Amino acid sequence: MAKISGTTQEFVPIREIRDGVVILKDGSMRAIVMASSLNFALKSTDEQNSIIYQFQNFINSLDFSVQIFVQSKKLDIRPYISLLEGRYKEQGTDLMKIQTREYIEFIKTFVENSNIMTKSFFIVIPYSPPVINDSHNPIKSLLGNSSSDKTKVSGSGSFDESRTQLEQRVGVVEQGLTRCGIRVAELGTEEIVELFYKIFNPGDMEKPIQQS
Repeated sequence: MAKISGTTQEFVPIREIRDGVVILKDGSMRAIVMASSLNFALKSTDEQNSIIYQFQNFINSLDFSVQIFVQSKKLDIRPYISLLEGRYKEQGTDLMKIQTREYIEFIKTFVENSNIMTKSFFIVIPYSPPVINDSHNPIKSLLGNSSSDKTKVSGSGSFDESRTQLEQRVGVVEQGLTRCGIRVAELGTEEIVELFYKIFNPGDMEKPIQQS
């Protein structure tokens, strides 16, 4: 179980991330599916029409809302450059060292001048567990109740039942997108934590990579 730490938690509606499910402070749940890109322009006219038709059917088949999130960020080539620097040191001849160094400089210049961006596509699938309000119960009104009258996704049984309902929705989304030729993969707990960390800490991308 992963929880959002102190100060950050005050600014985001996330209560916790458990078993690949985001639980919001209002008790509702979210699953996140990562989707591959599709080079629509390179498809033939018939293939394009088929994709549009399949996607239309997919959207019309949904009886719940989904959110499509596109994350754009500048390509980080630092890990690749670090790898090349290691290869540079391993070269046994001056000629290979020169060629490796020239290649490193070429990659750096090309990426800086071209401003290459990478895009990631995510589908956010919601589920809100049914809320039971017992405030109308005269016995509870008489005795009082210090805790909330509304059910929460805290107990293991309640969570498992709600997660099953959410996973059914995930299955519908995955099946619909697969029919469109799009590869999908549901994110796990660690992947979701990493995604939100990068969203709320974009400045970390600019920090130097620690050399081992």
